Amino acid sequence: MKKLLSIFTMILFITSIVLVGCGKDSTTSSGSKETENTTTEETTASSGPITINQEIPDHEILSKGPSGEAAVSAKTLKLTEEEVQKIKEGKYTAAIVMHYAGNDWATAQIDGLKATFAKMGIKVVAVTDAQFKAEKQVSDIETVLAKKPDIIVGIPVDPVSTASAFKKAADAGVKVVFMDNKPNGLEAGKDYVSVVSADNYGNGVQAAEVMAKQLGEKGKIGVIYHDADYFVTKQRTEAFEKTIKEKYPKIKIVERGGIIGPNDGEKVASGMLTKNRDLDGMFVVWDVPAEGALAAARTAGKKDFVITTIDLGTNVALDIASNGLIKGLGAQLPYDQGISEAVLAGYSLLGKEAPAYVAVPALNVTKENVLDAWKLVYHQEAPKSIKGAAK
Repeated sequence: MKKLLSIFTMILFITSIVLVGCGKDSTTSSGSKETENTTTEETTASSGPITINQEIPDHEILSKGPSGEAAVSAKTLKLTEEEVQKIKEGKYTAAIVMHYAGNDWATAQIDGLKATFAKMGIKVVAVTDAQFKAEKQVSDIETVLAKKPDIIVGIPVDPVSTASAFKKAADAGVKVVFMDNKPNGLEAGKDYVSVVSADNYGNGVQAAEVMAKQLGEKGKIGVIYHDADYFVTKQRTEAFEKTIKEKYPKIKIVERGGIIGPNDGEKVASGMLTKNRDLDGMFVVWDVPAEGALAAARTAGKKDFVITTIDLGTNVALDIASNGLIKGLGAQLPYDQGISEAVLAGYSLLGKEAPAYVAVPALNVTKENVLDAWKLVYHQEAPKSIKGAAK
């Protein structure tokens, strides 16, 4: 009898090993979605305290908030392991409401948010793209609210026409965190948790410093600005122009042109170069229209020409690495901005006081540091094309 029990026990033991092995195999081969969920669960289970990358330079933050608030550095934000665990227990949900998506900046913001929410056990139930249309964003918010999220992280397309939709979310008890700008009439601590941005003023200064160095502190330049009521892009242009005028008097801003959307850069730059054939350089308010300005400069036959901008997108990074016409820029750190927004949402869920305006320090990017800068900005190595061009 004892011998039979022993054999039976051994059979059960072997069977359990086989079943465990089958379970592992089925999880691995069940498709990417299930594998991603497994990874998320593992990350959630093992997550400790949450902060942004502490290797980011400790530059003085020059930007002010949309209501004139002094900036608090994103490097000071933190959720302890105990706080993260408490948030997990709430089983909260979040939605991300973008002004437009598909570019490197938006992708990195979303990635930073998703990764951090996963560590906090917060499920992302929607990510929307308004395609720079205010009416679509209002509709997106209505659609999102039907999902009853606990959190909305968003960036208003227009601070006036989207205000009522974001206010409706706040009145419904949703914790709202903004990227870069806030809708008119909404108050920090009452209608929203906080606004998170890069040090856009600081990045404008960095773009001016690169321009001055490349031109030998003299020459004629044009400025392409964002012709919209957009707080952060106004700061960039203001900082660039003020730095040039006050610090580099031998550089003259001889032409200014406004863009409405990201695809207007080439048209405005082309007109500027036709009217001013002796331009030595051009500042463009962010990277996508700067790509258009680059195309216009090439068409005009400009070879000894300097373009600076804001945001380290793939195409401008490739041109910088190739020693092209785009010589450098001030970079935002969108992945870490996404982390900061998620952390501030966590503050609100815990009833923890949050600063009204938080900023991530500016980053100067040139050919000399483009690969290191990419790693800081996106939390990953630069693509092979950029690495190859930088050699």
